[in-house]
Amino acid sequence: MAVPVAFFALFFAYPVTAIVGRGLKAGGDWQFGRIGDVLARPDILDVLWFTTWQALASTALTLLIALPGAYVFARFDFPGKQLLRAVVTVPFVLPTVVVGTAFLALLGRGGLLDELWGVRLDTTVWAILLAHVFFNYAVVVRTVGGLWSQLDPRQEEAARVLGAGRFAAFRRVTLPALGPAVAAAALMVFLFTFTSFGVVQILGGPAYSTLEVEIYRQTAQLLDLPTAGVLTLVQFAAVGAILAVHAATVRRRERALKLVDPELTSRRPRGPGQWALLGGVLLTALLLILLPLGVLVERSFDGPGGYGFGYYRALQSAGSGGSSTFLVPPLEAVGNSLRYALVATLIALVVGGLAAAALTRRAGRLVRGFDALLMLPLGVSAVTVGFGFLITLDEPPLDLRTSWILVPLAQALVGVPFVVRTMLPVLRAVDDRLREAAAVLGASPLRAWREVDLPLVRRAVLVAAGFAFAVSLGEFGATVFIARPDNPTLPVAVARLLGRSGELNYGQAMALSTILMLVCAVSLLLLERIRTDRSGEF
Repeated sequence: MAVPVAFFALFFAYPVTAIVGRGLKAGGDWQFGRIGDVLARPDILDVLWFTTWQALASTALTLLIALPGAYVFARFDFPGKQLLRAVVTVPFVLPTVVVGTAFLALLGRGGLLDELWGVRLDTTVWAILLAHVFFNYAVVVRTVGGLWSQLDPRQEEAARVLGAGRFAAFRRVTLPALGPAVAAAALMVFLFTFTSFGVVQILGGPAYSTLEVEIYRQTAQLLDLPTAGVLTLVQFAAVGAILAVHAATVRRRERALKLVDPELTSRRPRGPGQWALLGGVLLTALLLILLPLGVLVERSFDGPGGYGFGYYRALQSAGSGGSSTFLVPPLEAVGNSLRYALVATLIALVVGGLAAAALTRRAGRLVRGFDALLMLPLGVSAVTVGFGFLITLDEPPLDLRTSWILVPLAQALVGVPFVVRTMLPVLRAVDDRLREAAAVLGASPLRAWREVDLPLVRRAVLVAAGFAFAVSLGEFGATVFIARPDNPTLPVAVARLLGRSGELNYGQAMALSTILMLVCAVSLLLLERIRTDRSGEF
């Protein structure tokens, strides 16, 4: 636990504590009265209310749309199932900037809806809610569908034989078993939408602001650190409560259910009702997932002179069309992002692998607290972390403000939880007697790990590396603060282009978003080829 604890203490706890301290201290004394002052402001209360209700609405809408998909993936066997499962998972690993850009191309000014029916939904809450469903659809499908596929269908069949109707059997038998998984998925969706940043910033406009967006505005635009510090504490408390409830839900699920092989529960659809359900899920995937991505790609080729590669060619030169958005050609952001993501993946694998190994030793409250610590970067403001990097890592021996390693370190913080969650179930499944046998035969602990554990968890390591690479590639909240102007990442480059007016900037943003989407999609398809049922679900 020493290396992961030191890593999180130095690159997570220290920056977050420092930025909160800057906001709540005056003359060396803590000014806790500022908390009440900030929370009493009407504009802040509006932000808190909108953050909460849009997260609740997004969660409810996601469950309503995604639960039929979870059932189809769990119970039906049909051609192209694995490919479709990879496709619906693509949005989850896409950067939020790309998600916002895709829906801007679909719902915004000059978008598909605007061209066909003259309807615009950008700067409305509906655009935000739909983008959140798009982003979190796979969370419900994977979490609930993975458990649903392992529930013994004979229990529900027995209830039908005893006279219960189809709905009554589902409500009394299947739903209670799925309840913890549904609750866990709902909590995760609520967490992601409660801390939403890129989607709200791009689609919401100035009228809508979540806690994360408001922290960014107070920090980067208004330089109001007291308000940003209070909002960070509020978000930290909310995320801590959500993670505590999530951990209790997961533990309940793990000890309450007896599962069967998923291969025994999947079959071809039967009857018109089941075929209609499958068709409905396929149509939902087409309209909700493929359509926004397809419009994004189409807009990247739709130049002033017709379809072509004009916007892609413009990425090769800095200051195209008189723009001073970049000091270097935007296309260099592709190479920058790939290099940063590779380094971040290596860091995440080392830190996350050691953490997962430590967590396999069930050592009571200390280890459970360590487990919760590893999840905090997913919920604590990335904006706070990024700005905290700038004000803390500025003195020897850790003066990293001008160093390229700062970006991979911030990205690795987001990648570590995915590495831990992917590797931990597989490591816990390794029989301790194999290690003991190796030790009896004279193997050192390092050699026993190399020759016993590593061959068994190799696929899980590859899956973890893929997820860490994808999420590192798309990290935006912290990177927007610390990426140097001459070395932008892809998400930062997209945001800069969208922040400037002009058709060329908009087209280049679509082109860069398409490139980023393709890189993430290829990474995910490679994951789908190597994943196992045990190591590939999340």
